[in-house]
Amino acid sequence: MSTRSGIGYDSHRLAAGRRLVLGGVELESELGLDGHSDADALSHALIDALLGAAGLGDIGEHFPDSDERYRDADSLGLLERAIELVRERGFTLVNVDATIVMERPKLGPARALIRERLAGVLGLALADVNVKASTGEGIGFVGRGEGVAVLAIATLER
Repeated sequence: MSTRSGIGYDSHRLAAGRRLVLGGVELESELGLDGHSDADALSHALIDALLGAAGLGDIGEHFPDSDERYRDADSLGLLERAIELVRERGFTLVNVDATIVMERPKLGPARALIRERLAGVLGLALADVNVKASTGEGIGFVGRGEGVAVLAIATLER
């Protein structure tokens, strides 16, 4: 048996008139994430972590923002497709861990629902899906409240 890990990162600008979706859960916010799809930075970072661990490239290769099929796409659907690709390569997902970095809104009230939603899509037990939150401490684009960044790791076994 071999174990492989992959790291994912994504960030999106906050904008008026957009929904703030993280891990397939819409958070109450005046500003949402701007992007070609629903801009779910958590799902995007997880997709890159999964693809990286399996040696399958990155999100841009599989779901390019130049392709109109992915305009306003539900990123959980893209995450489902990424896990299918990983399984087709003979891998089993062991666990995922992610850190969402944003100033507001606070993630606490939605964290349990986000974990449940991701566990269902990924086919993992809730204990194998971890989501943490942090702030930018007033530094950089996140600290100024201009955007959201997410780091993720996925561990696979073959």
